Amino acid sequence: MAKASLKIVPPKIRSSVAKGKAGKSRTAESKAQKPKRQPKLLDKAQILEVFQRFQAASPEPKGELEHINPFTLLVAVVLSAQATDAGVNKATRALFKVAETPEKMLELGEDKLRDYIKTIGLYRAKAKNVIGLSQRLVDDFGGHVPPDRDALESLPGVGRKTANVVMNIAFHQPTMAVDTHVFRVANRIGLSHGTTPLAVEEDLLRVVPAEYMMHAHHWLILHGRYVCKARKPECWRCIINDLCLCPDKTPAP
Repeated sequence: MAKASLKIVPPKIRSSVAKGKAGKSRTAESKAQKPKRQPKLLDKAQILEVFQRFQAASPEPKGELEHINPFTLLVAVVLSAQATDAGVNKATRALFKVAETPEKMLELGEDKLRDYIKTIGLYRAKAKNVIGLSQRLVDDFGGHVPPDRDALESLPGVGRKTANVVMNIAFHQPTMAVDTHVFRVANRIGLSHGTTPLAVEEDLLRVVPAEYMMHAHHWLILHGRYVCKARKPECWRCIINDLCLCPDKTPAP
């Protein structure tokens, strides 16, 4: 019977193999234990400079939704979800001539309201919400828009962003309304790395200097809408280009 052959590894080779395995193990372990490097954010002085420049360029920024009073502002913001401000304004110019109060909106009724806003996306659901919030305002708030976030969020079709917009514009409270523009700009330039609108809102409330809070969300919205655009940011004409931490700046055309 033939004897089975045994593969003999010389001592030096066995030693080096063992060391190699141990080395790999220690390397993997050290990588696993190494803390992740946190993304860089703008420091306090840089954030102050950002908002000083925004203020210098636009001392009194305004929201672009047309409105007459707190009620029409509330309606306009509800209608603006997944729609452009220009599209909402086109529809509400005629609407607000006949229904600028909750009582008149209820008199108009849901069917006629739909006719006014049918050019706006999701107009059927929005018409239902506008009639619903109008009824609540009449029944529970004496026909007035409440200057309180919790009360506003209790109304049909009103979320945190809408409540923050109304509180800021209608009642002059230093709130931070985070829409897609604010969310993008804050993450892109280095004001926040929040992964949700609420996280970004909390970061901005913490880092934006108090003297700029009243207009901060307007500056960020307008910057995102006209300069720091989603697909092709126009970095070559950005007034905070040298402060922005975005690594992929768009070159001049």
